[in-house]
Amino acid sequence: MNFDTIRITTDAIGVATLTLARPDKHNAMSGHMIAELAGAAKLLANDDKVRAVVLTGEGDSFCAGADLAWMRAQASATRDERTAEARKLALALRALNELPKPLIGRINGQAFGGGLGLMSVCDVAIAVDTARFGFTEVRLGLIPATISPYVMARMGEGRARRVFMSARIFDANEACELGLVSKAVPPGDLVEAIEAEVRPYRSTSPQAVAAAKALARRLGPTIDDAIIGETVALLADAWEMTDAAEGISAFFDRHRPHWQA
Repeated sequence: MNFDTIRITTDAIGVATLTLARPDKHNAMSGHMIAELAGAAKLLANDDKVRAVVLTGEGDSFCAGADLAWMRAQASATRDERTAEARKLALALRALNELPKPLIGRINGQAFGGGLGLMSVCDVAIAVDTARFGFTEVRLGLIPATISPYVMARMGEGRARRVFMSARIFDANEACELGLVSKAVPPGDLVEAIEAEVRPYRSTSPQAVAAAKALARRLGPTIDDAIIGETVALLADAWEMTDAAEGISAFFDRHRPHWQA
């Protein structure tokens, strides 16, 4: 399968690296990338040669969230169109979350908005200690809806409420405290830190790993069709708020919305 916005490489021992490959856009997610991520998840899930997957970004950023062109399109879309696009992202995240292989996040730089959703579907995420993070949707009058089931499963409600609705930018150390990141290391140590996470899977049963991961998900918070449908609808509702219209307009026209001090 050929991809335009992502790359997949697999080494001799079955470790696949899934790379977000839009470095000029800080690996922001376009509609095309979202579709390719869903396709990649299916491909990797069905590849018996793959024992573990590393998710990372090309360049200085991991993922800056939503692509600006995609955001512009959503601003003028109908509710049904917005719902369809949000559902595509929700299902791509679900496919990665349910991947029957270990998914290890190599967080090579900043992550905002949807990028934190990608981090949250990883079984382990290790970041460079120079990275910065933030749930920035509320600056635009929107909410982090489609990523919320995975973020809440990762952080828990109490920790999520520290950062989920303030748009505050936080560093890698706080990301560790919040449970988004397992460990923060100097950039030069990232490769070895990821290798340390991958190494144990060389001696584990792939079938048992898949079953154990499915068990952990089953015993954790429920993320089913109903939850996904609810979060998609909540995002569609948010797009229809007057603050969203002003926030998106202010962002693209480079002026402050009325609520910004």
